[in-house]
Amino acid sequence: MKAALKTAEGTFEVCEVEQPELPGDDWVLIRVRAAGICGTDLRHWRKHEHDLEGHIMGHELAGDVVVVGESVRNVAVGDRVVVETVLGCGRCDYCRGGRYNICPDLYATRTKTVSRAYGQFLVAPASHVYTLPDHISFEEAALIDTLSVCLHAQHLSGLTINHRVAVIGAGPIGLGTLILAKASGADVMIVDPVQTSLRLAQELGADVTINPDTDDPESAVLAMTGGRGADIVFECAGGAAMPTTLPLATRLVRRGGKVVLIGGFDPGTIQIGLEWQRIQMSEIQIIPSASFAWHGLDKEQGEVLELIGKGRLNVARLITHRFPLDRINEAFNCGEDKAQTGAVFIAIEM
Repeated sequence: MKAALKTAEGTFEVCEVEQPELPGDDWVLIRVRAAGICGTDLRHWRKHEHDLEGHIMGHELAGDVVVVGESVRNVAVGDRVVVETVLGCGRCDYCRGGRYNICPDLYATRTKTVSRAYGQFLVAPASHVYTLPDHISFEEAALIDTLSVCLHAQHLSGLTINHRVAVIGAGPIGLGTLILAKASGADVMIVDPVQTSLRLAQELGADVTINPDTDDPESAVLAMTGGRGADIVFECAGGAAMPTTLPLATRLVRRGGKVVLIGGFDPGTIQIGLEWQRIQMSEIQIIPSASFAWHGLDKEQGEVLELIGKGRLNVARLITHRFPLDRINEAFNCGEDKAQTGAVFIAIEM
């Protein structure tokens, strides 16, 4: 099959590799039709990372079932499906308790099989495969992973109707958080320095949009909330921006409010100065959020699929660019230069 392999320089080389085989009778083989580029993928772009060299990456995908194991009953050959790529070891206490998103072996496990979206085929356990309604495109389905991350964070936040919310970052995660918060009845301010992203946020229902290069987010949130501050702030930028965006999040939130961390940190020890006395005396909660798993009786990815199927979440508007697999390096350049290209969600079509 054709696949994009990570090079020593951190770019991709598209070449022919062996097609994966089913590891068990409860697994399926998927022909990938669309895969997404997320912020985590972009943080690895053009970086030399020995453990990723020669590997197939990507974890947002949808496609067709082409082979099923003997014990599979929930999907059949020919079904259009979305694959959940948050896959733990299945044996630890966290996996057995439905919290496989914090499995200690999560990344070691998922990267062997399901997190290989930048290839034409991959294998997945049938338990992590969901059939798609005909009216949901493969590109829209590839966004279900993103919205599931957002939904998990919203569940942790306790967001409900009439909450005043601030979202820092207007990439796919930030805009997905906006869509879910508006669907839940919240007022939302979104902060991002990219004007094209802010315009899209307005189209998606943002009540206030702020460019921190020209406007003051702290004054804006006080104006939106009657001088109190946001009930919940979602940090959705992450990466190199975190030393700026995390302190900002703690300044935008009200006393007794919550800051939810969705944007990812880079590995290692990171020094970020915060006003810890003010945070403690204001009883501000800082809540880390990691991927998604179960919420009560339902899988969060299944919940997002259902919400999109019912027309409650307009994810199609987030898709700004499409590239074939052979042009994956061009696609990553487009995503990296979003201030010029206006990129939000980029779909790699197989």
